[in-house]
Amino acid sequence: MFGASILSPIPTQCYPNFFHSYFPNLNSSYQRYLKLNKLKEKEKKNRLIVLSDTSYEVGGGFPVDELLNRNERESSDNNSDTSAQREALLKGGDQVISVMQEMITLLEDMDMDEESEKIAVELAAQGVIGKRVDQMENDFMMALDYMIQLAEQDHDDKRKSLLEVIKETVLSHLTKKCPPHVQVIGLLCRTPKKESRYELLRRVAAGGGLFKGENDLKIHIPGANLNDIANQADDLLETMETRPIVPDRKLLARLVLIREEARDMMGGGILDERNDRGLYTLPQAEVNFLTKLVALKPGKIVLGMIKNVMQGKDEGADNSGNDGEDERVSIGIGGRASVTGRKPLPVRPGMFLETVSKVLSGIYAGTDSGITAQHLEWVHQKTLQVLQEIAFN
Repeated sequence: MFGASILSPIPTQCYPNFFHSYFPNLNSSYQRYLKLNKLKEKEKKNRLIVLSDTSYEVGGGFPVDELLNRNERESSDNNSDTSAQREALLKGGDQVISVMQEMITLLEDMDMDEESEKIAVELAAQGVIGKRVDQMENDFMMALDYMIQLAEQDHDDKRKSLLEVIKETVLSHLTKKCPPHVQVIGLLCRTPKKESRYELLRRVAAGGGLFKGENDLKIHIPGANLNDIANQADDLLETMETRPIVPDRKLLARLVLIREEARDMMGGGILDERNDRGLYTLPQAEVNFLTKLVALKPGKIVLGMIKNVMQGKDEGADNSGNDGEDERVSIGIGGRASVTGRKPLPVRPGMFLETVSKVLSGIYAGTDSGITAQHLEWVHQKTLQVLQEIAFN
């Protein structure tokens, strides 16, 4: 789709102080990427030889053999699925490189200091992606997510920040075509301060309008229903949490915050029937973890346990997806055997807070709340603080 714009060589005087520091071997890497693309048919016949003898890079620092073999190891029993994923990653990588190539062209011959570099890159991303957003498919975002994951694992903050600028810009353009409550969720995801998110929700509930932001910039805020915002955020995070591996914990934390804050703004309290997801059986992993927390005195130890789980460690660690390697017995509440016999999902932030709220509502519906309710309120509050740190730090 974007192949024609990539084949021309990169100008020698193209913005060396920024992009070349991020992707110093972009051109040579892409030539090797093209070579890999030509060898696709040969790989189908002798994949093991090619993967063991060849190392190719996409976009300067993204090894294709590592990129694709991670997927291949997880689904080695299904060669057709692996082949489709390989094709999708190659196609998506082509699109990502094309976007970066055009951004370099826009930024060449610019003389600027480090402070203005970030703004220049964001403007370039807006210009390039704005023309292509209608042509982009899921392959682009999938390849972009893999590149961000690899940059994070390599502890390459510069590479990760540049790719995240591209991702945020794509999501921003897509959000503008969505219903009002979805647009509001997009705005809230880019609002790091809690007080600012509450102010935004108040203006949304009042019907929206045109407001002045920082530096006297005019911002259009759509009007939307708070219940629609909370339900949409809940649907999105539920989709993410039911997967064996959470693709983006930062985004997940933001969605949980949006759901909880929108529900809080509705003013119905914890017993508000609009907040009821309809759970008749509480999830095993969340109940077991909550039982551990309640058994301990509130303090640093409990807070540390919450932080680890919210970050995807301990009881919140993602399932490997390989049932053959994991022989742990599925257990239910209180260590009893699982009713379904299936291995339960790990503790997820959204479902954990849902469980805390459900237990609290049952306590408050009775005559005596007691100290347990205070403990659960503390757990709920500290969990939101931890998610705030994960979402925007």
